[in-house]
Amino acid sequence: MVIERTTYYFEKAGPENTETLLEIVKRRALEEGTEYVVVASTSGSTGVKAAEAFKGTGIKAVVVTHQAGMRGPGVQEVTEENRKKLEELGAKIVTCTHAFGGVCLGVARGPMRPGPRLAGPPSPPVPFPPSMPPVGMIIAWVLSLFCRGMKVGVEITLMAADAGAIPVDHDVIAVAGSHSGADTALLLGPANTTNFLELEVKEIIAKPISKRETD
Repeated sequence: MVIERTTYYFEKAGPENTETLLEIVKRRALEEGTEYVVVASTSGSTGVKAAEAFKGTGIKAVVVTHQAGMRGPGVQEVTEENRKKLEELGAKIVTCTHAFGGVCLGVARGPMRPGPRLAGPPSPPVPFPPSMPPVGMIIAWVLSLFCRGMKVGVEITLMAADAGAIPVDHDVIAVAGSHSGADTALLLGPANTTNFLELEVKEIIAKPISKRETD
């Protein structure tokens, strides 16, 4: 038996695809009866856009943020304004250790160096002392060969499952992007990190055809 599905490709990665992607996801979720959409959001802005787009549809938005400490000790990047909006819209907010990083990433980076951190996404860590990269980092790099959103989409679904924010016995849609906004959507069979190999990537609903955001 052959099942025919449509996959959407954006010419370039980037936040300009967010609104179009959310409409695609809303339509697909309603057609398939998918109850949960897991959304990656750093400041909370993309999460708010998703929660607003799904309002009144019965789709439950689960917004997964960066873990505290990515931009400095104890720093949480979701703004209070966006957190309040998400709560008013009924979205769940998940902030927990990154599934592919966590302690392994901290050890690979080595001791925190004094001084301010640079703005922008953190650079890939250099193992310190030199060693084989942790398994989580290797998995993340391989998924990123598809696009950054593929890696993030799988990771946030693991995080949401570990937080008990989504069921692991029903498919979900994961929405993620390239540094900001959203340009990738996946239909996933979730799993907890303790059962990582049980996770299923069932469909690529949308992704950028090129990983580059600019020429």
